[in-house]
Amino acid sequence: QVQLVESGGGLVHPGGSLRLSCVASGTFSSMYMMAWYRQAPGKQRELVAVIGSNKIPKYADSVAGRFTISRDIAKNTVYLQMDSLTNEDTAVYYCYADRRWPPLASHAGGFWGLGTQVTVSS
Repeated sequence: QVQLVESGGGLVHPGGSLRLSCVASGTFSSMYMMAWYRQAPGKQRELVAVIGSNKIPKYADSVAGRFTISRDIAKNTVYLQMDSLTNEDTAVYYCYADRRWPPLASHAGGFWGLGTQVTVSS
């Protein structure tokens, strides 16, 4: 199976920045799509950004222009650079990998990290 381990979350002031990392291991393939999702309290999990092995990024409208997703194929690592953070960005951020894109509605066949907390507060 694929294991995904996120890091880089924490507490940051509004307007600040954080960089999240996710390292994949196990049966992970570099051909998998990799994505970041987030889930805020009381809200459904939402897709934040996705990137394929071609390194072409796509973003949710809510983060476009502020967040940057990238990946290092050789290191099986995906990053999420988050700038100009606001309270609306507070959530648990999850790394996700899937051989399919888009994923099945159930996300069957995909793999999730355990998440890393991002809190934006003064």
